[in-house]
Amino acid sequence: MEQTAFLIAFLLIVIGGIMEGSFSLPLRYTSKWEWENTWGAGSLMALILIPWPLAFLTIPNLIEVYANTSFLSIFLALIFGIGWGVGGIYFGKGLDALGMAFGYTLIMSLAAAGGSLLPLLINNPSQVLEPAGIVLLVGIIIMIIGLLVTARAGKLKDQELTVIGIAQESNGRVSFSRGMFYCILAGLFSALVNFGFIYGADIGVEAEKFGASEANASNAIWALVFTMNFLVNTIYCLYLSLRNKTFSNFIKKGTGKYWFWALFMGLLWPGGIVVYGMGAVKIGALGPIFGFPVMIICSIIAGNLWGIFNKEWLGTTRNPRKIMMLGVALLAIAVFVIGFSNKLVA
Repeated sequence: MEQTAFLIAFLLIVIGGIMEGSFSLPLRYTSKWEWENTWGAGSLMALILIPWPLAFLTIPNLIEVYANTSFLSIFLALIFGIGWGVGGIYFGKGLDALGMAFGYTLIMSLAAAGGSLLPLLINNPSQVLEPAGIVLLVGIIIMIIGLLVTARAGKLKDQELTVIGIAQESNGRVSFSRGMFYCILAGLFSALVNFGFIYGADIGVEAEKFGASEANASNAIWALVFTMNFLVNTIYCLYLSLRNKTFSNFIKKGTGKYWFWALFMGLLWPGGIVVYGMGAVKIGALGPIFGFPVMIICSIIAGNLWGIFNKEWLGTTRNPRKIMMLGVALLAIAVFVIGFSNKLVA
């Protein structure tokens, strides 16, 4: 791969990560809605606006593409999409409980490890002992160290805010330990989005045969994976809205602008994955394995920056802030290390 093409692919992956690290901002700006209102509206917007309109616009003869693809590839894309949807539910609950900075770091680091290392071990075990695989492992180790550092910072932050009587609005609803549990489940299940991309690859191959460009072919995969994810989230949030009698919040006075935030979420959540997919496809067969952790870590950095902007660390001392900055710096280093491993493969 030419250096320019590689840089473009890498940049697309980074942009996708920034989009993923920003999509949940509406949770901080829709105070008159409950969690199920915001997350459900965003999921509905994503379900309507992205998967099928994008697929039909960019994939010629889409129905024929699916008809000529093996049942197993389509089935796996759907199943992993459902798994990602379960992760999406815990993703939203985890962020609501622990905030964007700490919650994003924990969730996405776990997703990065699972979404890149496991497919490599399953599909290309011989690559692990080659230079690119070794560098990837080093990058993941640095990422894990960064995760542990940021987890320590998040715990100190929570302790300090509890002592002085300051807590985020959402932290009053869920304990720190339960929030951690939500985030761990979210991280494990969220890695399945990359499995859907990898094991649904035959769909993209068929899309190219029917005239789709290399960059757009993955949209045929995402249509299935996204549909399952956002359908699971939308149905669950609708259930919660009816059970908790919060459905009327959608028409509450002064909440009209909240639908703008739902639109924001609906575009950036799947949009970031689409942009990542465009970059990963350009890199080649191992693009999803090496590109996924880069996308994830960029989303972590973006999430932490938004957490600072939203004053999630207001009221804490310098110690937890310094520890968090160290953790973010380690994650940034991990991005470059994993990116270098990607270049070795290219």
